[in-house]
Amino acid sequence: MSGKIIAVDFDGTIVEDNYPKIGKAKIFAFETLKQLQSDGYRLNLWTYRSGRELDEAVEFCRKNGLEFQAINHSFQGEDFDPEKSSRKINADIFIDDRNLGGFPGWGEVYQIITKKLEFSLNDAAEKPKKKKGFFGF
Repeated sequence: MSGKIIAVDFDGTIVEDNYPKIGKAKIFAFETLKQLQSDGYRLNLWTYRSGRELDEAVEFCRKNGLEFQAINHSFQGEDFDPEKSSRKINADIFIDDRNLGGFPGWGEVYQIITKKLEFSLNDAAEKPKKKKGFFGF
């Protein structure tokens, strides 16, 4: 059992980005997140949403069988006080569509987390380069 904390973004990560509306669920998002919970990871919803839009996102996840350990906080029940607290939450892994290189897809996310794969800029540099076109790109 892992016990590691994963912070997961909502718009563009769990669902297609359609903020402030709820987008269509991304392929394998809920299946992957529920499997990660079964594997012992603790999931925190970490999103820009607040108020009614946040409530709608949480309810959408519940209807799809996903409950989070915490929502926009490091621990459930923690009150955010900007005078005493940072908006940065405690997590071992952050999953967000705005990551360097974009969102790879839920199948790849699961493989990266469970097989302990790491992203390396050297790996990206070693990929074969595309042949340049007439205009040099």
